[in-house]
Amino acid sequence: MAKKGPGKAYRKGISLKQMLQMFPDDASAEAWFTEDRWPEGVCCPECGSVNVQSGCKHKTMPYRCREKVCGKKFSVKTGSIMEGSKVGYQDWLLAMFLVGTSLKGVSSMKLHRDLDITQKTAWFLSMRIRKALAQGGTLFGGPVEVDETYFGGLEKNKHQSDKLNAGRGAVGKTAVVGAKDRATKQVSAKVVASVDKPTLQEFVQDTAAPAATVYTDDAKAYEALPYDHAVIKHSLQEYVKGDVHTNGIESLWSMLKRAHKGVFHKMSPKHLDAYVQEFAGRHNMREQDTDEQMETIRSGMEGKRLRYRELTAPSGLSSGARSA
Repeated sequence: MAKKGPGKAYRKGISLKQMLQMFPDDASAEAWFTEDRWPEGVCCPECGSVNVQSGCKHKTMPYRCREKVCGKKFSVKTGSIMEGSKVGYQDWLLAMFLVGTSLKGVSSMKLHRDLDITQKTAWFLSMRIRKALAQGGTLFGGPVEVDETYFGGLEKNKHQSDKLNAGRGAVGKTAVVGAKDRATKQVSAKVVASVDKPTLQEFVQDTAAPAATVYTDDAKAYEALPYDHAVIKHSLQEYVKGDVHTNGIESLWSMLKRAHKGVFHKMSPKHLDAYVQEFAGRHNMREQDTDEQMETIRSGMEGKRLRYRELTAPSGLSSGARSA
């Protein structure tokens, strides 16, 4: 009897060596983006017309819409998270591959070295891929596990001037709430400003279908949820009671925190949600073959835009960047 392979061995993977053989240059990578985005033929991202002229002499815009009311010149980057990027198509594909297939993520320093681009470019590139991975809008049919966790430095590790002197607990940390649908194994998570009752119950209602069964811990914020609701009493050291537990969504927290400590080392409050979306998105496509994962990331780029000035603009939250 053949032994079952480790992990997701049943998936059809692509190695880094194969990626470089498949896409040895920008031209082959650009052709993949074009075919994946427009399988039935190039169309204008502005007006949707298929009356398109190809082979334009413009340096970066090889297509032109022939419609008189439009006439827009464009590339496969136009109208996607790639728009305005000077990063080559091969670098984009390799970055998508590395981010999409690395279970604990890839730091910008690693991308900087592997792709031979600057760390600043690598960070911006990875943040745009995280935005492409962000999902939402689908209600989970359940059973649905819901839980929250916190990110932030330990008080004992802070400089004396940075300590809040507020004792143990979540003070000074950033809260993240998440849900997992046991039927589909899909997850949804986001950073929240508070873990009070209105905030957490709104998240549950935005995530779980009305007929779903919801499992939570015994936090007071979940009391009187308008669902078939079962509680596991963590306060009494109770972690599994039949079907009632939150171990599934807690596995996402475990992965995030391992990446926090071992890969990124710091996730600032300002950008934490981008990392949360990355890990939720990557979790949701783990059952896919590698080529399908690449297509999922490419599809998630559609209709999104992220400019560097927007990414670095003050938001009222700490970016962790040093001022001197």
